[in-house]
Amino acid sequence: MRTASLFSEMLQTITERGRRFLSFGAREDALDPMSVIAERCETLLSSRGEASGMALAKDILDRWRTFDIKSQQVFMRMLLARFGPKVERLETAIDAYRADQSPKALLELHVAAEPRRQELIRRLNLAPNGIATLVAMREALLRLKAKDPDLEAVDADFAHLFGSWFNRGFLVLRPINWSTPADILEKIIQYEAVHHIGGWDELRRRLAPEDRRCFAFFHPQLPDEPLIFVEVALTREMPARIDDLLREDREPVPANEATTAVFYSISNCQEGLRGISFGNFLIKQVVEDLRRDLSRLDIFVTLSPVPGFADWLSRERRSEVSDVLSATDRTRLALLDEPDWADRPESLAEIQPAMTSAAAWYFLRARDAKGRIIDPVARFHLGNGARLERLDFLADRSPRAMRQAHGLMVNYLYKLDDIETNHEAFAGRNEVVTTPAIRRLVPAERGGRNLVPLAGGNPDEQGRQGKENRELSA
Repeated sequence: MRTASLFSEMLQTITERGRRFLSFGAREDALDPMSVIAERCETLLSSRGEASGMALAKDILDRWRTFDIKSQQVFMRMLLARFGPKVERLETAIDAYRADQSPKALLELHVAAEPRRQELIRRLNLAPNGIATLVAMREALLRLKAKDPDLEAVDADFAHLFGSWFNRGFLVLRPINWSTPADILEKIIQYEAVHHIGGWDELRRRLAPEDRRCFAFFHPQLPDEPLIFVEVALTREMPARIDDLLREDREPVPANEATTAVFYSISNCQEGLRGISFGNFLIKQVVEDLRRDLSRLDIFVTLSPVPGFADWLSRERRSEVSDVLSATDRTRLALLDEPDWADRPESLAEIQPAMTSAAAWYFLRARDAKGRIIDPVARFHLGNGARLERLDFLADRSPRAMRQAHGLMVNYLYKLDDIETNHEAFAGRNEVVTTPAIRRLVPAERGGRNLVPLAGGNPDEQGRQGKENRELSA
């Protein structure tokens, strides 16, 4: 981190010297602030001096940091309208490629098609701490494009560049423990997105015991800002309830007796890096590190939330015709409307079979408008090659989990020999690899929606399930 600090100080010195080469005349005083920043962006793009370019980049980002949300939107619209490709050059390149599809013509077409704002963003990154401000800039952009879809083109340029700058080769995996500097530990508390950390005492219970591990990815230019982190519990078996891992009075497991590593919380820390995929690298690297240090570990599994399940189930319950719910299921699930249902054994006995059957459908057959599995956590783990291993009824009774999933959690199993095969099934054929026990929970089709294929654990089982799908679809 000291090396990064020295580098930052050097850039700051160069930037301050570069300010001497800048001369902004009185003409700018007559312009509105957005016109000023637009002209400075143009100047930055045409600049050839490194010192003056760094000073210009710093000036532009300093101005950005003063903008309110309205000014931020005007700035993004300006990037969209003014800093796209040069139209005349692009049209000429298109005509040239149509006439002669040579490598040279293709290269010119590629260069001409690149929006000028991509190069502008690259040059803004020259400013001291520029990457931190650009990440914050994209965070604002993500909020803005939700109401202004035209800004998708600008976001695509940010995402393209961030995908290179935050490549796995640049990231550093660091263990987080009780001796980690306090400023980083404070951010772990702040960024925890799955299971709230109530304060320092609770954080200590997650980091200090010998059966607990935490790892985070850092970028060299953001040495004190975790990008993503994972919390791990070392256990003797696959857990079915989060309370077994987090309760204050639990008995720690000696690390050398643990056979199972449980990834129970994975939190992305930087909203501006949403959609930039490095979580899969995090899990794979952590598995390698844990196997190296603890040779008895042979099971790697998650205990994961299901954040969209309650909303989906509510829609199915309200629907006049449901593929998922029978009349009996609807009667049983009506008990969810009782405020104390989770504390009444007779209600649990009625609700559990209907809910787990619906949950199996939710994971294996429900799809969004783009044809993707609905649950974002499931997309992440299944896309990384995990297997949907077990549905855990009433596994998390925290208020948020009860609101989002009626307490449901799931285990995803990372079986190292099967990861690539599972990934190909999900990415290539949209199949969810799971266990026969979960597949048997899926109810027969009750409506007219198309089914999606269910993956099995062996070819005979997959063939049998495929035959059943064809029969149900007929």
